[in-house]
Amino acid sequence: MSRINSIRGVLAISALVATAPAWAQKAYGPGVSDTEINLGQSTPLSGPASSFGAGAGRAVVGYFDMLNQQGGINGRKIKFTQLDNAYSAPKAVEQSRKLVEDIGVLAEIGTIGTAPNVAIQKYLNGKQVPQLFITAGGRRFNDPKNFPWTIPLYPDFETEGRVIAKYILKTKPDARIGVLYQNDDFGRDYLRGLRAGLGAKASQIIAEASYEIADPTIDSQIVQLKSAGIDTLIEQSSAKATAQSIRKVHELNWTPLHVIGGSAASLETVLKPAGLEASKGLVTTQFLKQPGDPAWSDDAEVRAYKDFLAKYAPSANPDDYSVLVAYMNVQAAALVLTRCGDQLTGASLIHQATSLHGERLPMMLPGVSISIKPDDYTPFKTLRIATFDGASWRLADDLLSAE
Repeated sequence: MSRINSIRGVLAISALVATAPAWAQKAYGPGVSDTEINLGQSTPLSGPASSFGAGAGRAVVGYFDMLNQQGGINGRKIKFTQLDNAYSAPKAVEQSRKLVEDIGVLAEIGTIGTAPNVAIQKYLNGKQVPQLFITAGGRRFNDPKNFPWTIPLYPDFETEGRVIAKYILKTKPDARIGVLYQNDDFGRDYLRGLRAGLGAKASQIIAEASYEIADPTIDSQIVQLKSAGIDTLIEQSSAKATAQSIRKVHELNWTPLHVIGGSAASLETVLKPAGLEASKGLVTTQFLKQPGDPAWSDDAEVRAYKDFLAKYAPSANPDDYSVLVAYMNVQAAALVLTRCGDQLTGASLIHQATSLHGERLPMMLPGVSISIKPDDYTPFKTLRIATFDGASWRLADDLLSAE
């Protein structure tokens, strides 16, 4: 089937799903029966990203175990197959083929990382198998025209960069900006959004420094940026690199406005290792509550999240950001599966997933909601700005939109 016909097919079936009466006959895709829904995921259980994939993977498995103990979804148990892709693009394609052609899943859910998702995107779309609620923030995944079967559920990095640009224009309009970024889509998309958001004031970015994810340290880049005479350091880097930069800035007795990426803003896994005193004054974007932050210690949703992990995924760290995101993603998957009712096809899943406009899931910050529409797969349009006070992230009163 051609790509155009594929898209038309999705739209046509989605329209039927949207208008189907309650008494409509059941419609089942691959892996679905009256008693079972077959789903799958490939995730890095080994390799360079195993610290993310293993914990997140346990949370997903645990969540479906919990649902099955409660009777499943609309009376159907979830059969969930999790395969190791070692964060390798060729291995991810191999595992997706196994899930689709050998195991026969209805959808692949929650795959982590840009490289594996890019690798499997063409294959899954060609097979018309939903690549549902992926954990990857590349702007390239918001492409309903060419890849209608790929639905992200993570703030895209370009949106995050635009939001930070608005914050800088509002609070420090004369900033002399230096940027540290990871030299891949993770960093480059963020930088693109930052430049676009600054508009005419993008010329205030007077220094840039990149690093490779395999680099053992980013100390030299921090020294380089300080020497450039900047007063505002904005970085989009991994958790390890962010902790290193926080420590190095502090060691240099340098006091720029320091903005870090939302994915590396964990109090427990980044700020505490870097030093809480060194972290004081940091600024970031947030869309989820942080389980390790004292600000949420008595929050009912945080307690429920920790109780769930303690029972169903006890080896997963509740303060691991990837575990928290996986918890959100699997809840979203359960929600759209529930709303599909007896119309359990790939097209029905896509229809329901692209109808989550204004939806809020547990652990999302107040005011933040999902906004996925058939012509725009960007899941989050607004984010919250937070400043670290030495003990806790303090949320700004207003939300900032990338639009």
